[in-house]
Amino acid sequence: MRVLLVEDEEDLGQAIKQVLIGEKYVVDWVTDGAQAWYCLETQWADYTVAIFDWLLPELSGLELCQRLRSRQNPLPVLMLTALGQPEKRIAGLDAGADDYLVKPFVMEELLARLRALQRRSPQLKPQQLTIGAFTLDDANTRLLVNLPEQPTQEIPLTLKEFQVLAYLMENGDCIIPGSKLRSQLWDIDEEPVSNVVAAQIRLLRRKFARYGCDCPIETVPGQGYRFRVTS
Repeated sequence: MRVLLVEDEEDLGQAIKQVLIGEKYVVDWVTDGAQAWYCLETQWADYTVAIFDWLLPELSGLELCQRLRSRQNPLPVLMLTALGQPEKRIAGLDAGADDYLVKPFVMEELLARLRALQRRSPQLKPQQLTIGAFTLDDANTRLLVNLPEQPTQEIPLTLKEFQVLAYLMENGDCIIPGSKLRSQLWDIDEEPVSNVVAAQIRLLRRKFARYGCDCPIETVPGQGYRFRVTS
């Protein structure tokens, strides 16, 4: 799941980003409303949730919410603010925020509210994915392979391997261009090299081979990749 984090407090923004990365989110962190709006205008469909601080340079979190909703944009938004008065919370929700978290907060509550958004919003993906014999186990960052008349095979995954498999599985039999995978799964600060997706797919195929499993990721020449399970 790709998150747009808009927080101008350096320490807090860095802390939130690291916590989210540890929970397998891909995070784009910007520090003012103008940067955030540029990201939303140019690639809003890449995000599955946004976290806006209320008080931001250039454009406030409230204004970002209002702009999104004026364009009928359904992106789920969690608003962060030190303004805890009831009228402020009401204003944020009326502007289109889906949830509201008052500073200071503990990271466990932030994660719980993101999970609640995930349960409520049809735009957000389920935490467990199963296609054919393959089940992605989010809690333990592993892939379970359940082939007929064979014991369940457990394949441990790195964070990036997990993210690549999750995105391909979420998109079923669709062909995903390498550029799309790169934009979805590497945050804007990483500036990955052009062949990083191909290199990651090669590593995944080697891992499947090491565990004695056929890799379900198919390369479609000139088009991209897809997660394909033959019957």
